[in-house]
Amino acid sequence: MSENLDKSNINETGKSKSNDSEQGLEDAVEGSEKALQKKIKSVSPSTRRVQRPHASPPRFVTVEELLETAKGVTNMALAHEIVVNGDFRIKPVELPEDSLEKRVKDIVHKAFWDCLSVQLSEDPPTYDRAIKLVGEIKETLLSFLLPGHTRLRNQITEVLDLDLIKQEAENGALDISKLAEFIIGMMGTLCAPVRDEEVKKLKDIKEIVPLFRAIFSVLDLMKVDMANFAVSSIRPHLMQQSVEYERKQFQEILEKQPNSLDFVTQWLEEAADDLLSQKYKNALPAGEGAAGSGDGPSPDPVEVQNYAYLMLLKWDHLHRPFPETVLMDHSRFQELQLQLEQLAVLGAVLLVTFSMAAPGISSRADFAEKLKMFVKILLTDMHLPSFHLEDALTTVGEKVCLEVSSCLSLCGFSPLTTDKEAVLKGQVHAVASPDNPIRRIVESRILTFLDAYLASGHQKPLPTAPGGLGPIQKELEEVAVKFARLVNYNKMVFSPYYDAILSKILVRS
Repeated sequence: MSENLDKSNINETGKSKSNDSEQGLEDAVEGSEKALQKKIKSVSPSTRRVQRPHASPPRFVTVEELLETAKGVTNMALAHEIVVNGDFRIKPVELPEDSLEKRVKDIVHKAFWDCLSVQLSEDPPTYDRAIKLVGEIKETLLSFLLPGHTRLRNQITEVLDLDLIKQEAENGALDISKLAEFIIGMMGTLCAPVRDEEVKKLKDIKEIVPLFRAIFSVLDLMKVDMANFAVSSIRPHLMQQSVEYERKQFQEILEKQPNSLDFVTQWLEEAADDLLSQKYKNALPAGEGAAGSGDGPSPDPVEVQNYAYLMLLKWDHLHRPFPETVLMDHSRFQELQLQLEQLAVLGAVLLVTFSMAAPGISSRADFAEKLKMFVKILLTDMHLPSFHLEDALTTVGEKVCLEVSSCLSLCGFSPLTTDKEAVLKGQVHAVASPDNPIRRIVESRILTFLDAYLASGHQKPLPTAPGGLGPIQKELEEVAVKFARLVNYNKMVFSPYYDAILSKILVRS
């Protein structure tokens, strides 16, 4: 992959307002809705080509169409999140401590439990509310059962028979503690291993009202566990159907918003032009005209797509609208971009350090790993607004010199001289600049590796890391796996649109 890829954002084709992206389903949905429903039209002419005319004129849409579109985007984003994010989990809702909702909820719950306590303390006790709670617990336990759990279903139905419990209450023969013991035992049978400790603690609660409160609290957690189990169970089946589902949903959006592929077309056009000028221009025999005249070789469509995805890792998010078909993964591509920037700084620091160290210590795996670990720690918060890269690299340079000199001494070599220390510190500090030659070389080699990884199609063995990137190969492969997963899934969903667009673009090339 050419080093010119990092210059691909020079030709800005549009400007749009940019919101801070956070990883998560809500942001994916919100970003998709904003980009697809409120189409940004403030596109300035490209510096390399005249702005193409729209394939079809914009039209007004009704509120009902917009609502239906929003629903489609939301459903599509949810399915996409489950399939793409292997760590997708449903989490219990936790209201902020000082929020009005939290205060109202606490007041209502306290009133309910206080009322139950009063009923149970009467002589004779009143069990109306308690029996209703048992009924809710029964329905919850039954909801946890799978179709094959016939014996457990019969046990729950028999022991928690509400009609029988009411008769026992009327005759003064109801033993609430015995019911609670059965409920706790059944919860222990049905809960996930992670809830064993919470269920075990229930046995230590002797008072009925606190016990019921705790039971409902653990049942709420078990509901979340069951929902996550259901998500993990349907993921393989959802994977098979999600490609067609997302494509269908996007097609419906496209029919309501005919210009929903504008930014995708510009993105692919730029990728094709860049690739043609960088990689294919030199292939033309002398005197046969410039690349793009129609006489030279056309880029391979797959190669253009791979190059276009690599461009997303150098995207100017502040000034350029993101292509419509990758909007749901906008935050993921941003995260990968930040990881690669940090990895480039880390790789440049290590490359500078090992180039100055003696061959005997630079080849020691233990030293390389130790050096990498503390540099990574110092660069952990690199993309926070309060982080100052130059100050951090000053600290890194001092620490690097100490570690190198110490290792040299242990290996029987002379420690770094004062002049060499000054040079090493200066070179490490210089990595702070995005235009630093060493950093740019590392960035280019990282993109070369990612390009080779995409082209390999996950074939074993993995592509060899380019020269100088050996110390960060593990981290680079982790990023490559995430990147390839996003790219390959996106290709499966939107390949018909990409093929149609590229068939027109490459004919003109």
